[in-house]
Amino acid sequence: MTIAEHWIASSWGAPDTWEFVEHEVSPPGRGEVTIRVHAAGVNPADAKHVASARSGAQLPVPIGYEVSGRISALGPDTRIGSGDAAVGDEVVAFRVRGGYATELTVPAEKVFAKPTTLTHPEAANLLLAGTTAAEMLWVTGSAPGETILLHGASGAVGVSVLQQAALRGIRVIGTASAKRFDVVERFGGIPVTYGPGLADRVRAAAAGGAVVAALDAVGTDEAIDVSLELVDERRRIVTIAAAQRAGADGIQVIAGSMPESARFRDDIRAELVALAQNGDLVVPMARTFPLDEAPAALRLLSGGHPGGKLALIPSS
Repeated sequence: MTIAEHWIASSWGAPDTWEFVEHEVSPPGRGEVTIRVHAAGVNPADAKHVASARSGAQLPVPIGYEVSGRISALGPDTRIGSGDAAVGDEVVAFRVRGGYATELTVPAEKVFAKPTTLTHPEAANLLLAGTTAAEMLWVTGSAPGETILLHGASGAVGVSVLQQAALRGIRVIGTASAKRFDVVERFGGIPVTYGPGLADRVRAAAAGGAVVAALDAVGTDEAIDVSLELVDERRRIVTIAAAQRAGADGIQVIAGSMPESARFRDDIRAELVALAQNGDLVVPMARTFPLDEAPAALRLLSGGHPGGKLALIPSS
């Protein structure tokens, strides 16, 4: 076994209560891969899922769901999710436990060849947002030629929705602050400001056409209320941030912890990696932090739009 460092939640609470500790990395068995981490993706779920006790979760909880790095060891007769692999290959891994680490051993099926078009920090942030965005488009049945409404279009999930929708010929009207309109426009969306009068601004942007689906990545009452006002079929409204409203109003809610969502997100990983390899899916970055400064990265993320994704970089 080798000794590595990783972040854990030893009690339920905010990132400032987490601990950065040494741990033993088990050598990979058949169907497993050990990855030397070059970058760990930073996502709101990293903090959300350990903020309070959750059914089925036991402390301590290793933090982090996606990484990019190199294979440092490969189990016998083992292929990764994208096929054959060898020690030294650059890879990404998603839906892992404990990605905020210098090294970790994971199931090989969760590992894919890293797109050569992306840096390690970019690649480490590709799949959580990307699979969430793909599922939002899928569950709402968004199709070429349709116009949809996207709440939170300039955030990480929103930017991935915009890119994936554009590839499919789906027209997206996206809410954002005025200072983030350039982001929405860069990725093919039609920006509108949120706030009073939102429904009328969306109608104007739709230019007389129907808004057939709504994707909520912000979770505000305004987002749900406007979606209900504009979209005729409630099954074509989905939220990732307003579960209580979903239950009350009969709209869809998805989350990586839900079995059906997990299956979809597992199945779509290879397709998204291929899109990134082709240059069709990019990951705008804001900045990186040293791995041992993870709480600072989460504080920046929780404060609002950091201007792109964040990554943690282990010391060499």
